[in-house]
Amino acid sequence: MSDLLVRAARGERTERPPVWLMRQAGRHIPEYREIRSNYTFREAISTPEVAERITLLPWELYEPDGLVMFSDILTVLEPLGFDYHIESGVGPVVENHVTEPADVERDVADVRTELDYVGELLERLQSSVGDQTSIIGFGGGPLTLASYAVAGKPSKTHWPLRQFRAKHPDAFRSLLATFADVVAEYLQYQAEAGADVVQLFDTYAGVLSPEDYEEFVQPLHQRILSSVDVPTIVFVRRMGGRLDLLKETDADVVSLDWTVDMADARDQLGETPVQGNLDPSHLFGSEAFVRERTQAVIEKAGPAGHILNLGHGVHKDTPVENVRAFVETAKEIQR
Repeated sequence: MSDLLVRAARGERTERPPVWLMRQAGRHIPEYREIRSNYTFREAISTPEVAERITLLPWELYEPDGLVMFSDILTVLEPLGFDYHIESGVGPVVENHVTEPADVERDVADVRTELDYVGELLERLQSSVGDQTSIIGFGGGPLTLASYAVAGKPSKTHWPLRQFRAKHPDAFRSLLATFADVVAEYLQYQAEAGADVVQLFDTYAGVLSPEDYEEFVQPLHQRILSSVDVPTIVFVRRMGGRLDLLKETDADVVSLDWTVDMADARDQLGETPVQGNLDPSHLFGSEAFVRERTQAVIEKAGPAGHILNLGHGVHKDTPVENVRAFVETAKEIQR
């Protein structure tokens, strides 16, 4: 295995920053759109040979230092008996979403059995490219999953979940705890199946006040991340000024969105490794602009404990050549 990413996740000084991109196996790659034309999204993620083919697309184009499995954070809804689909123009839709406290009590199926296709995908990736790059697994965080489960669809304000928390605090806690238990088992399974690193995406947890995050979510993040035996990354959007709360999750790496200054983050987090954090919109500039802004992130991050990434996922219309420039900028670094 190429261990550049793993070494950086452990805080080591590396000869150059390892690089990968969130959502790198996605709609910005023309071949992805061709493959997906033959499958629904859930068919694509649950068919290991199809998911492997999609996962490998960015490897063939860019050879990043981390290859993130093609999947979705909502897969963990399946062991909990939630039915969901992806609706064009809307996104994920949960048919039997939570509407009252009684809906929170759920029978939990065996995660390894229900999501065995994810394990098979990771085994395939380890076999095909695991000696050349790090394989990255991931799961959704409790707050983000609960937002979908309560709203039944994407919500910009997460108002349904925030109302549910205020009206039914005990049921809110129970729902988050249930998701935390399932996600912890899911990430453990991924590590056993071949993931070298796992990332916890609780993207929406930043919508909470600092007090609510610390009370309701941070202990669950700690519980999930401490249960996994490979390096861990935590990502929560809009946490600038509250990075100390992410540090206290005990994640090995704190992933930063683009609203955080990298130099300030390094000062706040001390020796805690970081990931990020180029603004995804910068990949729509000229190649020279992409390289200039990428270089600035790298310089601010310093030579130890930095994984180069975007501050969020790759936009579907991003030019392939600019993603390549982003990756190549990291690879051309000599320390």
